[in-house]
This record gives sequence, C-alpha cells and structure tokens, in this order.
Amino acid sequence: MKNTFAKIASVAAIALALVQTSQAAFITGNIGFSGLAVYDTGSVDTATKVISWVTPVVSGTTGSFSGIGNNTPVNFAPMWSFNSPAGLNPFWSVGGFTFQLLSSVITAQKGDGFLSVVGTGIVSAKGYQDTALNWRFSTQDPALGNNQFSFSASSNSVPDGGATVALLGLALSGVGLLRKKLTA
Repeated sequence: MKNTFAKIASVAAIALALVQTSQAAFITGNIGFSGLAVYDTGSVDTATKVISWVTPVVSGTTGSFSGIGNNTPVNFAPMWSFNSPAGLNPFWSVGGFTFQLLSSVITAQKGDGFLSVVGTGIVSAKGYQDTALNWRFSTQDPALGNNQFSFSASSNSVPDGGATVALLGLALSGVGLLRKKLTA
C-alpha cells in the first residue's frame, strides 16, 4: 500500500512540475486608448473607416498590461475599416504587446453623431500565451471638429495555471495503478 501511494505521489509531482514549466500564462486585464482619428468622411454618421490616427495613447491598464504607463504612445495600423471580417496584423502595438484584429462590426451609427464598433482579436507578448480579447471603439462628432476616440479591450480568458491538467494526469495515473492492482 505504501509503495502504491509513493508511486501515485511521484507521478503527481512529475505531472505538476511538467505542467507548470510548459505553459505560459494567459494575458489578463484591460487596456484602454484615447486620441484623435481622421475618418474617410466628415462625420462619424457616414464614416466607414479610419484613414489615420493622431496621437493615440494608453489611457488606462490593469492586469498584465499594468506595466504600461498612461500616455504611452500606441502604434495603430495606418488604416482600418469598421466592418472588417478579415484581420489586421498588427492592428495595434504598445509596451511589448501586439494585437491582431480578427473581426470588427459597427454596432451603433444612427445619424446622431455617435459611432460604436465592437470586435475580437488576439493579443500577444513575449512570455505570455496568445490570448483572445474583446474590444470596443467609440467616437462622436464634437462641435470643435476634433474626432476624439476611445478604445478599450479586455481579456476573456480565465487563467488556469495548469491545475486542471495536473489533476487529470493524477486521476489517470491513479486509474492505471488501480487497474494494474485489480488485474494482478
């Protein structure tokens, strides 16, 4: 009995060590940007794309993005169509993080000077596992003609840290040892 317990404990320790060293952490948290954008028409009521970005900067971070300070300049793709079924890679990059746009679609453009676009994408960074993000872009027609925008993205991943895989490995090892004992 002691020998079987020692075998199970050894297998569990090895499985846990392998899982912990082989998986990079998911990117967690939120990041926001703000700045000015130039559109293909004179109003967000009729605009279909951004043709250039003016001074986009980080406006807030949490989680994995926390090391990026507010007002850090952001590099955006030179042009972006709001209804983009095909992705842009990279759509934006800042602080070692790179975002690949997978899709975007206009959710509000009703002729009242307000535009909202939502989408999905993948954020990557060295030392992290590629992580899915949901994001939202919004802008409005201001009286002074400055087309300010805000962009916010949040991770929809729940990091596991490998515990599920380790428990599965432990359970399968236990079943294998039990089977061996019952057939003996």
